[in-house]
Amino acid sequence: MSLITAHGLTKSYGDRPVLRGIDLDVEAGTILGIAGPNGAGKTTLVECLGGVRDRDGGAVAVAGVDPARPTRQLRLDLGIQLQQIRVPPMLRAREVLELFASFYPDPLPPDQLLEEFDLADQAKQAFGKLSGGQQQRLSVSLALVGRPRIAILDELTTGLDPTARRRIWAQLERRRAEGMTMLLVTHSMEEAQRLCDRMVILQDGRIIADAAPQEIVSRGGAQRIRFQADVDASMLGRLETCEDVRRVAREGGGLVVEGGDASPQAVLAMLDRMGVRARSVSVERPSLEDAYHQLTTGPERADAGIPREEIS
Repeated sequence: MSLITAHGLTKSYGDRPVLRGIDLDVEAGTILGIAGPNGAGKTTLVECLGGVRDRDGGAVAVAGVDPARPTRQLRLDLGIQLQQIRVPPMLRAREVLELFASFYPDPLPPDQLLEEFDLADQAKQAFGKLSGGQQQRLSVSLALVGRPRIAILDELTTGLDPTARRRIWAQLERRRAEGMTMLLVTHSMEEAQRLCDRMVILQDGRIIADAAPQEIVSRGGAQRIRFQADVDASMLGRLETCEDVRRVAREGGGLVVEGGDASPQAVLAMLDRMGVRARSVSVERPSLEDAYHQLTTGPERADAGIPREEIS
C-alpha cells in the first residue's frame, strides 16, 4: 500500500518550470532515494511532498492527507530535515532537542538522540559554536525526535566525515527495520547503494529513472572489459557487433569494450573465433555512480533514460 503518492505534480518559480508532472508512489517501510543534478528539482519535490512549499498543480497525498492542508496527525507523522537548520545560536544542543521534543506527545528522549548521533559531549554547547557536521547531525536528530512514521531527509550527510556518515546510516537502517518510511535526497551514490530500496533520478524536473539501485546499475551502467590483443581495424569492427557491446576503443596501450552483462562472454568468444588471444583480461563491474553519470550526462540522457518500473 502506498503511503505517499504524487500524480502530475508541477511547480514553477516565475516562468521557470522546476517540476514537470511528477508521478510517484512510495510504499510504507521503504527508503526512497531521490537523486539528480543540481537544479533538477529534488528539494522542491520533497518540500511539496512535506507541505513546506505550495505546489502549482497535481495531486499529493501523504498518509492519506494532502500536505498542503495538513492535519494535526500528519504533522505528527512527518519528520523533516532540510538542507539548512536555523535555531537561535545561543541555545544549547540539548535545549534545542528538548524544545522540539516538547511539540510531540511521545518523543524520543533527547539524551538518547544525543548519544545515537554522537553529540553527547556537545550537549551543553551553544548551537552557534557547533561545527557544521555537528549541526548537521543535530538537524537529523530533530527530524526523528517525534517518532515520525515518515522522515524526509535532504542531503543529510553532506559535509560529514566517513565515520559520522556511517553512524547515521546505521541509525536509518535501524529505523527502517522498525517500519519508518524515508525520502532521502542525496548526491552520494554510496549512500544510495547502501540505504535505498528504490531510487528515482530527476533531470530537468522529470523522473528519468525509477527502480532499485541495482536495476539502475544494470540498465544504465556499462561493464568494461580491458585486455591486450593484436587486432586490426576490421577485427575491432567485428567486436562492435558482439551481443550487448556498446563501445570498443583503444585505450592505454590496450582495448576497452563497454557493454551489458552478456558482453564479456560475447567478446571473448568472438576473439576465439578470430584466432586472437586476449592477454591481461580484466572485467570491471559498473557502479551506481557510473550509471548515474551515464543517465544524466551521456548521449541517451534525459530523453531515453531508464523506463519507469512498476514497484510492487
